[in-house]
Amino acid sequence: MTFALPHTAMVLAAGLGSRLGDGPPKPLRQVGGRALIDHALDMLVEARVERAVVNTHHRAAEIEAHLAGRVQPDILVSREAERLETGGGVAHALALLGDDPFFVLNSDLVWGTDGADWLKQLAASFDACRMDALLLLYPTVQAVHYEERGDFHLEPDGRLRRRQDPETAPFLFTGAQILVPRLFDDPPPGAWRLTRAYNRAETDGRLFGLVCKGTWLDAGTPERLTHAMRAGA
Repeated sequence: MTFALPHTAMVLAAGLGSRLGDGPPKPLRQVGGRALIDHALDMLVEARVERAVVNTHHRAAEIEAHLAGRVQPDILVSREAERLETGGGVAHALALLGDDPFFVLNSDLVWGTDGADWLKQLAASFDACRMDALLLLYPTVQAVHYEERGDFHLEPDGRLRRRQDPETAPFLFTGAQILVPRLFDDPPPGAWRLTRAYNRAETDGRLFGLVCKGTWLDAGTPERLTHAMRAGA
């Protein structure tokens, strides 16, 4: 395995954000005086990622106007005429992402000061000879305002197994990952979720995970966003 930090990332910013109610679009909600999407983009800059592809759909003009004020990283916009969900959005932007492995980040994540270090550790752990997807995980019991059953079981060799109902799983997916382009070969038309790509990688024995032990919060619900704001993230 050789360490090579992906130089490109995709930031997912096309969702409706309906759980947060009225107000700015979710990527532009403020935490610690900065928009959520800026938290993601600043972390990528700190991790020395050079280019970010941001997909937009809901209230796209507002998000794109905000992005136009940034100098780093180099930002390319992938606007979706119709909502394509996470998997369809990445597939739609694939020509902008290139042929090498790339980061994918949700735009509603809040990290501690070590966030960029976790991206670097994700890159250092990625082995393209064995992996098609490497997901950053978080212990389910430590997640704030999280009442669901978790997402994954982590095997001793680092491979992931998706939780099956009615199981509970010890780890949830943080929304940060490294994926390879071949996961998006022959995509279905229209909207589809990244879970389809994870299922494909798991079937092939190429879905892996890394556990984050730092500070992390998904700010996608009113309770979690309020917690992040009060914590002064």
